[in-house]
Amino acid sequence: MLKINRDIESYMENKSPLGQNVLYKDQYDSSLLFAIPRSIKRKEIGITDDLVFHGYDLWNCYEVSWLNDNNKPEVRIMEMSYSANSLFIIESKSLKIYLNSFNNFHFNNDADVRDTISRDLAAILKIEVLITLKYLDEISKIVLPAGYCIDNLDIKSDSPERIMSEFLQSEEGNEVKEALYSNLLKSNCLITGQPDWGTVEIDYIGRKISHEGLLKYIISFRNHNEFHEQCVERMFMDIYRRCNPSFLAVYARYTRRGGIDINPFRSSEKHYIVNNHRFVRQ
Repeated sequence: MLKINRDIESYMENKSPLGQNVLYKDQYDSSLLFAIPRSIKRKEIGITDDLVFHGYDLWNCYEVSWLNDNNKPEVRIMEMSYSANSLFIIESKSLKIYLNSFNNFHFNNDADVRDTISRDLAAILKIEVLITLKYLDEISKIVLPAGYCIDNLDIKSDSPERIMSEFLQSEEGNEVKEALYSNLLKSNCLITGQPDWGTVEIDYIGRKISHEGLLKYIISFRNHNEFHEQCVERMFMDIYRRCNPSFLAVYARYTRRGGIDINPFRSSEKHYIVNNHRFVRQ
């Protein structure tokens, strides 16, 4: 295991609920939240304090419920986002346990719940966190990813044991504008080793990127241990360094696990925004 992974393990040891058996609390408790520094893995990727990307992490949380004044349960789906400039990420299992601590707790209204969650997360992440609570019938329908799917390319994959950034190659010629996607993204949780499945969208302007090489690169994540956010940042940096596009956006939408799906987005443009549309595995 890489030393940087031991650094993560050392940081999380005896602090994080990830990979541990825990008892769920049935009363609101903000101390359940646990944050992880982005810097530990960014050093491994070679990302300095001067980020070459912008973006945010977009979360959908499906286990949000509390009691109203009549002791009747309310249920919502929560959309949450915070900037990639944050020094920390929230650890997903701690968020799940925290949200489930609302189950037998009384809140006055949606605004009270939203403000409580936003305040608690901002306190531990040290950055503004945007929270939206939605009724279940407000959630958008499932859509297809934008662009051209590269998954049907007839390639040979050798199931490499490491990420193969050398597969990424630009072809000679004029700049092109392309939106590509693949449903073959799979990696593993850095701590538990559990599989994480996702769809990744890559939007760029620049010399044409070899579709075959890009697909083989994405497949090379298959046995890699890293959090969702770190996989997306690694993809962005590898494509940025090896293909030198004039514009690049990488957006991964991961399959829901533990009642939460995490969808990191990174872009070379500061104000580039993507929609929170659900894909078929979400």
